[in-house]
Amino acid sequence: MLAALGASVMVTSTTERIHERAAEIRTEGYIAHGTFGDLTDEATVARIVEETIAAFGSIDILVNNAGMTSVTESGEDEAGLAPALPYPLWRASIERNLDTVFLASRAAIPHMQRKGWGRIISVASVTGPVMAMRHDPAYAAAKAAVVGLTRALAVDHAGDGITVNAVAPGWIETGSQTPNEKTEGLATPMGRSATPDEVASAVAWLATPGAAYTTGQCLVVDGGNSIAEERS
Repeated sequence: MLAALGASVMVTSTTERIHERAAEIRTEGYIAHGTFGDLTDEATVARIVEETIAAFGSIDILVNNAGMTSVTESGEDEAGLAPALPYPLWRASIERNLDTVFLASRAAIPHMQRKGWGRIISVASVTGPVMAMRHDPAYAAAKAAVVGLTRALAVDHAGDGITVNAVAPGWIETGSQTPNEKTEGLATPMGRSATPDEVASAVAWLATPGAAYTTGQCLVVDGGNSIAEERS
């Protein structure tokens, strides 16, 4: 969607499959490059930002979209009650869902400052900032912190011409959506989960010149689920 609006895009992932995705975007007539790496690693983030500068000459829009939970090689899940959650798994969730936002933003901001213009949009979640699921304290804490970091960066860099906002999706129909998540989506006021395009639309608007006076905000995209008081 950003490419359709005229952006040249650098897409990232943790595996070389990202080059296939970049090729798909190019077949639609857009400019796209792909790179991969672990965004919890400071040096990797710096390298990806430099690759972007080398490819396009500048970095104007940063979408922080790394995250989710993970199951380790030993089969341990980062979800669970706090008393039973091993500290290394807590740290892994914080690193993936929060530290990636900090590292990427920190690396991109100096380039935006030199240009006097920038957009940072971080994908948070309704989990943490406005509600919580059972047995998922690490994810909720990280995503709530993403909103706090968004506001702090927005205040610090408003004078640099940089806006910093977050988008908080609710239930989204993707290939990774579980049957339980699909059922929960049916219980929202709109009676369905969102499409990825409906989240992308919110991200894209925050990247446009028309959103120049919107900063430090968390835009909830959840079909009204977080405002529905009556559940019966």
